[in-house]
Amino acid sequence: AEADVYRDTWVRYLGYANEVGESFRALVPVPLVWASYGVATAYVTADAIDKGRRAATVSATPSPPTDPPSPIPLTPVSPQAHAQDPTQVGVAVVDTFVWQGLASVAIPGFTINRLCTASLALLGTLTRWPLPLRRWATTALGLAAIPLIITPIDRTVDFLMDSSLRKLYGTPGEP
Repeated sequence: AEADVYRDTWVRYLGYANEVGESFRALVPVPLVWASYGVATAYVTADAIDKGRRAATVSATPSPPTDPPSPIPLTPVSPQAHAQDPTQVGVAVVDTFVWQGLASVAIPGFTINRLCTASLALLGTLTRWPLPLRRWATTALGLAAIPLIITPIDRTVDFLMDSSLRKLYGTPGEP
């Protein structure tokens, strides 16, 4: 099977850019945080387009030969020449975009934002640390939380999608 550039290589980490941006929110100008969302959203969009292209290729692949073989020899035709199933392509793009949008951008970004905001406030109330140290501690906590929140958020989004949107098009799991 062909490797998935968006899920099996270092490119996957671009989907976590906004969590890193949220972790650094207390230390960097807000436009840099928004830029991190731009990177993550570009990743999500590129992955959705890639899954749509893959679905188009799969839906355009000719069927295996029939048994018994046809007496008329068939000339191989490129996948682009076959009719593509726009429904499969649309489902692949929408499913990937919604899943990635929730699991890679919206939910983890919100989670890290709230964690860092709460920790900065709590450190201000509970410690006498200087503000720069509290900001760095908050950033470290946000960065440390990223690997801990990924799997629970992914599984939750799987469940939510399987219980809602995927029922509309009848295919649980990723396209």
